Amino acid sequence: MTWIIQAILSLIIAISFAIIFNAPKEKLLACGFVGMSGWMIFSVYSFISGDSIQASFAGAFSVALAAHILSRRFKMPMILFSVPGIILLVPGGLAYNAMRNIVENDYLTAISFGSRAFMTSGAIAMGLVFAEVLMQLIFKYLKRTASHSNV
Repeated sequence: MTWIIQAILSLIIAISFAIIFNAPKEKLLACGFVGMSGWMIFSVYSFISGDSIQASFAGAFSVALAAHILSRRFKMPMILFSVPGIILLVPGGLAYNAMRNIVENDYLTAISFGSRAFMTSGAIAMGLVFAEVLMQLIFKYLKRTASHSNV
């Protein structure tokens, strides 16, 4: 039951951020599904492996893949789909706890939270970049095979 609730809430949150970023009304549901897919992959991977950093990579990778596919399908910029989807994965709670512990002069705990926030952010960035590279390779291959078949 919690998976269904997480899916619905992540869909609503991604749509809400798409509205904030002025996405076209007819693309709000697509933006929501990108965010929901990223969150659900993050959630399932985190549940199975117990590692939120690897799960963030997997979630960001799936968000970027879905955003690429939808941007090609709808002939719209990829960022329209990726930003509302990726916001769900941002480690805001970890960064907040790091800053709170700095203010409370608990530097060891702050370093722990800060390093996890930094590694999670890096994993998100790597997931986006790896998906971008993969999609570029796929599109290059498809373009090359299409030009060879026309000869």
